[in-house]
Amino acid sequence: MSEVRVRIAPSPSGNLHIGTARTALFNYLFAKKNNGKFVLRIEDTDAERTSQAYIDNIFDSLKALGLNWDEGPDVGGEYGPYTQSERFDIYPKYAQILLDKGFAYECFCTPEELEAEKAIATQNKKPYVYTKRCEHLTEEEKEKFRKEGRKPAIRFNISKAQRAFHDSSILKFNDMVKGELHVDTDLLGDFVIMKSNGTPTYNFAVVIDDMLMKISHIIRGEDHISNTFKQILIYEALGAEVPEFGHLGMILAPDRSKLSKRHGATAVSEFVEKGYLTEALINFVALLGWSPSDGVEIKTVDEIAKDFRIHDVSSSNSIFEYDKLNWMNSHYIKMLDIEDLKERLKPYLTKYDLSELSDAQYTRMVEVTREPLTILSDITDAVPYFFGEDVEIEPKAQTEVLDTEVAQDVLEEFARQAQGWEFEEENLHHKLEVFRGEYKEKGIKPKVTMWAIRAAVTGRTCGADMTAILAILGKERTLHRVRKAMKPAVKN
Repeated sequence: MSEVRVRIAPSPSGNLHIGTARTALFNYLFAKKNNGKFVLRIEDTDAERTSQAYIDNIFDSLKALGLNWDEGPDVGGEYGPYTQSERFDIYPKYAQILLDKGFAYECFCTPEELEAEKAIATQNKKPYVYTKRCEHLTEEEKEKFRKEGRKPAIRFNISKAQRAFHDSSILKFNDMVKGELHVDTDLLGDFVIMKSNGTPTYNFAVVIDDMLMKISHIIRGEDHISNTFKQILIYEALGAEVPEFGHLGMILAPDRSKLSKRHGATAVSEFVEKGYLTEALINFVALLGWSPSDGVEIKTVDEIAKDFRIHDVSSSNSIFEYDKLNWMNSHYIKMLDIEDLKERLKPYLTKYDLSELSDAQYTRMVEVTREPLTILSDITDAVPYFFGEDVEIEPKAQTEVLDTEVAQDVLEEFARQAQGWEFEEENLHHKLEVFRGEYKEKGIKPKVTMWAIRAAVTGRTCGADMTAILAILGKERTLHRVRKAMKPAVKN
């Protein structure tokens, strides 16, 4: 096999979608598995929808996922430029080659004339196929149209190309993912490759770019299958080697509809902002349509690349299971080194004054709150009671715990005893064990005893380890909150 060269060619009309990220990943894995090159090309020909912010988002998202490209707009390469809008001077040359070979022709049809053709097809309940009315125009007819001010588009002559390279109207190719695919080219119709304003259409520009960049394998979504048949004929008409194609199934939401914002985050940057680790995200995305040979799902990108097999990618659609992503992300959070986790959590703790805690206290806070974290942003709501003098009491903690006689008795006794305690964690653990034991002898369950202290100190009925919480808060703040919660009991 000649050098493997694959590419990802997103359009910067929005933030990088998770589906595009999956396509980028599979291209990246295929390149790494085959010691090939991974190319990034920006297809920014839609000027109205393109923005630099979206281009930056594509760059940042791919880099965050660790999908670093070998050639691209920012790193260069011998087949640049890698931004389509900078390649506009290239396409007319190849359109002229097709005109000269007779595989393309000038079309002077107006939008109104084309709409009339479509209306007739609709009336006859047939799919619209261009009538080829401009295929055999004489030079005199063309000149007449030009004098009227008409500027021609250039259409690709499908039937002529098909007859030149194939025995029938059926065009077939072997897809790396889906197996043999075919279409009757008589149903395609001659399509425009250069618009009347001189800009190339997608199907033409992408072939020229892939041909000149020597792309050997094209891995993309199955929504491009209909384009592939047209593109194969253009390759053949230009005398170029046709790449191998692989079309990936769609990524669907859990309800099997198209994945959209109503289901949750869809852009890579949205997942990152919510607190998904890019390591977990890329691991999860790799499993959308592919599975490791050893059945072990938690793997690094390098481990996945060694095992990746494009022919084993499922031809079916994949379900984006947010629950599985959450589980995987939680697992990755637990695997993080504590110092790394501390840094990653800081963007989600900006509403708090971290200077209230020493580094040792911050470390301990993270240690005792990391277990239930599904995403990094969960930390925001998990730790408010570690900051400030007072604490906000949740209604449930007030009515079901603090307003009871038992709780009030526990708080009064705790405040009395804790005044003489040292608020060091090991000592606190022993003191609380003894304290619970005293109330157990009175017939009060240990958890009921601790609920009272937890509700007063944290404002909640559940949370991190109480010994650690008290040690981090210290004696002064702990007793301040306990005394503030000591009110006349609600008589039952």
